[in-house]
Amino acid sequence: MRPMNTRADTGLPFMKMHGLGNDFVVVDARARPVSVTPALVVALADRHMGVGFDQLAVIEPGQGDAHLTFYNSDGSTSGACGNATRCIARFLMDETGRDSLSLSTDRGVILARDAGDGLTAVNMGQPQLEWNAIPLAEEMDTLELPIEGGPTATGMGNPHCTFFVEDAEAIPLEQFGPRYEHHPLYPERTNVQVASVVAPDHLRMRVWERGVGVTLASGSSSCATAVAAARRGLTGRQVRIDLDGGTLKIDWREDGVWMTGGTSHVFDGVLTPDFLRGLE
Repeated sequence: MRPMNTRADTGLPFMKMHGLGNDFVVVDARARPVSVTPALVVALADRHMGVGFDQLAVIEPGQGDAHLTFYNSDGSTSGACGNATRCIARFLMDETGRDSLSLSTDRGVILARDAGDGLTAVNMGQPQLEWNAIPLAEEMDTLELPIEGGPTATGMGNPHCTFFVEDAEAIPLEQFGPRYEHHPLYPERTNVQVASVVAPDHLRMRVWERGVGVTLASGSSSCATAVAAARRGLTGRQVRIDLDGGTLKIDWREDGVWMTGGTSHVFDGVLTPDFLRGLE
């Protein structure tokens, strides 16, 4: 394992990963602490002048096998990131030769396991269904919000707003997403999903992530959408969700919401001292 360092005289090693096109820069800080600032996150996220990502994830020592901290591309933090968790779980399982492990996050302890055929599964925990846990700005029924389109609110360690529509691909997410990300009912902003029911065990979903924008996939959004569909009686608790970047399988069980899908470790790199010096 290579030591991680943010000193401008040594550079900063990182890994580039993605889960169905939902892409991440991952910094392994288990051997040496890394100072992550909003300026570093925003500079790294720039797809022209940095590396580019939807989220930055930092691996640190912690409860279980490691602790994960997530940052959106605008520099804000996120309590959960399902696809990044799966990517890192796969990396750690390959590193240790184990087929299961536990990872702590701001959401709590997440269990991960090798699902076979190159797939990785993580348990994202039970969904938050009460208005103040999501959180919403005021007490209300979370199944159908008093917003045009009657979306469902769900918490998965981060807030979600799911619209069920006839054709998810027909929704202009670039305009639709930010309108609801900043809705006054969501004091911490929200992820926004549009989903169409294909079959009782099959959904088509697209996502606008808070602090990021349109993404090819989102693990926590997929979990939230599956939970919302089951609560509304549109599907059962086991669903296949087709996203712009690929397919995830979601299973809402008694012990939590399990998410299974593929991951990719694309390349390793090192941020140069010149790049880091420019952020001082």
